[in-house]
Amino acid sequence: MEAQFERRKEELLEECRVPVDLSEQVLPRLVEFMEPFVASFCRTEQVAHARTFVQGLLSNLERKNVESIAYRFGQERLPLQWFVGYSEWDDQPLRGELARQVGEQLGDPEGVIVFDPSAFPKSGKESVGVARQWCGRLGKIENCQVGIYLGYVSRHEQALVDRRLFLPKEWTQDKARCRKAGVPRDRWKHRTRHQLCLEMLAQHGSTLPHAWIAGDDELGRPYAFRRDLNALGERYLLAVPSNTLIRDWEAPEPTSSGRGRPPRRPWQRVDRWTAALPAEAWTEIDVRDGEKGPLVVEITKRRVVGRTPQRQAGQAEVLVVIRYRDRDQEQIVKIDYYLSNAAAQTPLSEFARVAKAEHRIEECLQRSKSEAGLADYEVRHWNGWHHHQTLSLIATWFLVTETRRGKKIDPCHHAAADSRRHRPHPLPGQRLRRPAPHPTRTRNATRPHSTRTLVPLETT
Repeated sequence: MEAQFERRKEELLEECRVPVDLSEQVLPRLVEFMEPFVASFCRTEQVAHARTFVQGLLSNLERKNVESIAYRFGQERLPLQWFVGYSEWDDQPLRGELARQVGEQLGDPEGVIVFDPSAFPKSGKESVGVARQWCGRLGKIENCQVGIYLGYVSRHEQALVDRRLFLPKEWTQDKARCRKAGVPRDRWKHRTRHQLCLEMLAQHGSTLPHAWIAGDDELGRPYAFRRDLNALGERYLLAVPSNTLIRDWEAPEPTSSGRGRPPRRPWQRVDRWTAALPAEAWTEIDVRDGEKGPLVVEITKRRVVGRTPQRQAGQAEVLVVIRYRDRDQEQIVKIDYYLSNAAAQTPLSEFARVAKAEHRIEECLQRSKSEAGLADYEVRHWNGWHHHQTLSLIATWFLVTETRRGKKIDPCHHAAADSRRHRPHPLPGQRLRRPAPHPTRTRNATRPHSTRTLVPLETT
């Protein structure tokens, strides 16, 4: 056993070794990377400012705002501040190019489009869209701005593609406030967060090959949003709150007394319905390798109907419940509830894969905030918020492309990761190693009446 551990340790260490030339020529690659994005600019100073700002977002600055970036590169603050904060350049071509590249390089027919709101705490009342609303970052209602993000997850990688700034009603009802913050007139009409999601889906749905739409419980809560996605022919798996009311379509019909209307199946909260399930109703699935070992979840599904705002039965759906246990697999630490319009015969492993994709976009947002300055803006104007966000998404996409480069045996630009004929001959004293296939992990179930299925990591 000890020898096997040492051998596996050496294999892992070998895989972690990075070729010396992998980090070379990063700045020239960044210049080449930016070419299609700055092609829409008609002035050379705009091209220079865009390149400078993205390079600053990718730097090791602690605060990646305009002032810090200008100081780092020895430039005047005001020209760069005007370019990001107030200039009228259109960022739509840049986002269109970003979506095109993501669809081309990461596109997969089984891909997942994920919508995820993210809040940015802000003080004061002048910043566009700021209001007292739920801030997930702080876990309470606080003064903040809320952005709605569209992400894409496939078996290749995941990336953020687009964003929308949510304007609360107190903003859209105050025209003078919108005018002062530079909000375009076509945005003065209030749009819900779900309408912003549908708007981005209409714009990028055909560019990003996908089989699923996913989102958190804020997006899955309204029945109307699920109904709209179903009408568009989209297959969704949306999280819902624990107090969502459903009727179990597979439960036996209540016994009739022979008088009056036939009794109907009762409405039940999903958390109480879940608590009443027997142990044999759950299936264990290994979804991925976690930091502290394999992440094993328990999952179940049932055909149900949800309750509409008019207190009527909605369309038929599948309730999917996933629960997580602690490291010792003893205590339940988290339970997620989902509703889907997928066929009832859809495998549990497929539902687990899509649920995992939703969490991957949360990781993307965290990476963009920590490594590409997504939350480090200090702008109040409508143009400033959207320009900063667009350039930050582009910087994050560059990080994704560099990460994929690091995963390739051949670090040359645009080389295929698994193409043997494109692999270079080893230099003197250097050898190329083909990784051995990882053995399938098997473990005995620790609880009775449960089965376990393995979700392949490459289908993420």
